[in-house]
Amino acid sequence: MNAEVEGPGQGPSKGEAASAEGWFGRIRSALGFKTTASIRDNIEDALEERGPGAEFTPQERAMLRNILSIRSVRVADVMIPRADIVAVPAEITLGDLLRVFRTQGHSRLPAYGETLDDPRGMVHIRDFLDFISSRAETSSPRSRRKPAGAAIDLGLVDLSASLISAKLLRPVLYAPPSMPAMDLLVRMQATRTHMAIVVDEYGGTDGLVSIEDLVEMIVGDIEDEHDEGRALMESEDGGVTYLADAKAGLAEVGQTLGVDFAADPGAADVDTIGGLIVTLAQRVPSRGELIRSGQGLEFEVLDADPRRIKRVRIHRRGGGAAKTDAPAVLAADPTIEDAALPHTAKT
Repeated sequence: MNAEVEGPGQGPSKGEAASAEGWFGRIRSALGFKTTASIRDNIEDALEERGPGAEFTPQERAMLRNILSIRSVRVADVMIPRADIVAVPAEITLGDLLRVFRTQGHSRLPAYGETLDDPRGMVHIRDFLDFISSRAETSSPRSRRKPAGAAIDLGLVDLSASLISAKLLRPVLYAPPSMPAMDLLVRMQATRTHMAIVVDEYGGTDGLVSIEDLVEMIVGDIEDEHDEGRALMESEDGGVTYLADAKAGLAEVGQTLGVDFAADPGAADVDTIGGLIVTLAQRVPSRGELIRSGQGLEFEVLDADPRRIKRVRIHRRGGGAAKTDAPAVLAADPTIEDAALPHTAKT
């Protein structure tokens, strides 16, 4: 059976059909009917509106943009790098653990065996304090109902005992760097586990993610009463010399100094001022070294370890301050992932 072949004049061509559809769509739009655009496109268009008639406030626009872009964010984009993880050995004594909690200011700490590649779980400060207070109560530990005025004697607590012997470790989640960040957030909610270890293809520890890191992708930087604000970069003498955290963003530093680092070799491959210095030196410089840039700058390494630079002083070789409208103090930018502070778990 032969299929009918539509001859000339028997129907509209594809071009005519598309033209008619576009014409009909314009009439629908003029009459106020909805077009076939997706809800995402409609929201993005609404977010572009500004001025008195805008439907969203600047804060709402920022949060909605974060929500729309979260599906492309991976765990590797928000994780705390391995070098900046604050963790404790599973055999640490309770006394030393108390000191770490006090100095680091975190409510959760990951615990490991011999190295970070052997994670054993995490310890929560609430479990730790409950253990200490239960051992310090002078009434019978077997009694579930404690007297209202039960005495506390911290001398009864054996602070030389190890963390693992106290059985305070809780399990953590494990996630690959390529996992969508939103999937990990949902998993944390379902399991009520607020810490995940990021593991590479060989099973080694690549980084760490807390639930706060994931929530901050949507609402922005969250600071509590114990977070100390530090400037990423500040002028020491009116614009000739600057102190900078090595994790300050390269673009932001360039804006503050009034220079363009694009001409420096390797600048296109790094995001931070510390990364640029390592690229220029072709190694990790030691404390006290001076590294020159092609922009008339000298970088003095103030603090570093064998793996990374931590803090630098930036000198202008000409001695004069560049003319720039940028602020003398570069404040912490939430889009640079807490560049002024070590990337430790904010939990």
